[in-house]
Amino acid sequence: MKVSWRTLPTVLLEDEVLDKAFSRARKAADRVDDSDRVYRVRKQMSRMTQTAADVIATTLTDTVNVWPSLDQSPTFDVAMIDACVGCDDYRHHLSMLQWGSRQVLSIGGQNAKKIIRTGRTELMHDARKEAYGRISSIMRRVGPSLAWLSQARETLKRLPTIDQLLPCIVVCGAPNVGKSAFISALSSGNMEVNHYPFTTKQIHVGHFTHRRLPYQMVDTPGLLDRPMLARNTIELQAIAALEHIGSLVLFLMDESEACGTSLEEQTHLLEDVTAMLPGTDLIVVTSKADLLDPLPDMWAEVTAAEAEWREDGSEGTPDLPLLIDHKDRITMSATEFIGMDAMRMEIIRRIKAGRNVDPMALPEGWYRRDQE
Repeated sequence: MKVSWRTLPTVLLEDEVLDKAFSRARKAADRVDDSDRVYRVRKQMSRMTQTAADVIATTLTDTVNVWPSLDQSPTFDVAMIDACVGCDDYRHHLSMLQWGSRQVLSIGGQNAKKIIRTGRTELMHDARKEAYGRISSIMRRVGPSLAWLSQARETLKRLPTIDQLLPCIVVCGAPNVGKSAFISALSSGNMEVNHYPFTTKQIHVGHFTHRRLPYQMVDTPGLLDRPMLARNTIELQAIAALEHIGSLVLFLMDESEACGTSLEEQTHLLEDVTAMLPGTDLIVVTSKADLLDPLPDMWAEVTAAEAEWREDGSEGTPDLPLLIDHKDRITMSATEFIGMDAMRMEIIRRIKAGRNVDPMALPEGWYRRDQE
């Protein structure tokens, strides 16, 4: 089931839920018409109590139901929730709303019976007031969970929507090595690109299409060479992307060290990523080829081949020559757009080689499609 956090409705807070419930209760009482005073008051107090309880219980239950279940969510989404707001807190606050819904319904039923069983109007009013007081007490306990969910919604709605049935290329590396510029040049993603570390504050997704098949490009926040426990929320988002969604991982290295991270630290980080992803195809790519001194030997040849292919309409999957640096790594320049078309073709070939070509095989997650 693909999760779209942007569609989550606004979470009403404690006072808003109470105002909504008591307002509906007053309107329900106003609709009562009985010439006998005792029967009229009984109906009014009973309807107010039951309506207030029903509105609150329904509001809390509906809030729980629209939030994705962790047990039914893709592994990537669960990892992102854990990195951003914490899975334990997520479960706890939703369970608090379920508890509150049950308690409020119970209070409404108990006090409605008190009202029905007495013939004294003052006791009917007292039972209604008691119900309101007890319901308000339950809402005070549920209030912090509503506030937490409201804040979590603001955080989670900025998360990307990843279709795990489509090819996904994760681009990672140290801060400011050129990940966002690379994806901006290669895909439709409009990334923020500046010359300071941690420009990317969260995961972004760009796309490109080849032969009608969309490819997802995931721009991850910069990773630092430090232990997992020392990583911040931004880095944990990148870890979640690396571990759970990549059909192919590109690790970008900045040989010029203009990113502010030394080659030694970048190499240590590469070793960590390689150990983290033993079964995932990983390509080490040197970014910022235009800053290499001297330029790669095939600079002119690659430039001419790519220009000719674009002039011919960019059709097919040509065997464009890859731009190779002095360490025999694939390299490219996103700012000069040299080596980018060849890099795209290499990505397509790598993913195609790793895909299941059995026409009778069903993709992972196929049975969830009818629930989207």
